[in-house]
Amino acid sequence: MYNGPEHYLDSDANASRLMAHARLLLKLSRRFEAIAPAGFRHAARVANYKSGKIIIHADNGAVAAKIRQMSQRLCSELCKGGAQCNELEVKVQPRENLFQSTPSTQKPLSSTACEVLRSTAENMPKGSLRAAIDALLASSAKRE
Repeated sequence: MYNGPEHYLDSDANASRLMAHARLLLKLSRRFEAIAPAGFRHAARVANYKSGKIIIHADNGAVAAKIRQMSQRLCSELCKGGAQCNELEVKVQPRENLFQSTPSTQKPLSSTACEVLRSTAENMPKGSLRAAIDALLASSAKRE
């Protein structure tokens, strides 16, 4: 007979508490998606539940502020789903978007800019600023 992973997780005392908490979070998450306004369903999510306090993670501050304003109504609606909700805590926790950032490309310096920087560096006393300009010129020369 096949026993799925849930059978083994439910049979251990510590794992069964974890599974019960996971099931409760899943139930609260589905309930939150059902009662939240349409624009917030994908911009906020249930993160945790601790002794009557439901913790919501919002993608940005605007969503978090609006959910805080609606917290009493959301809390009472979540109570109807079976979980005790005394407080709703909202935190800003943006989702990681792996496809958004693009690597920056170094733009080459024009010959005029290189000459101006070279003459500026030659007229400066030795120091960290001159070293930075020299490093910029050295890396620029490699790219041209």
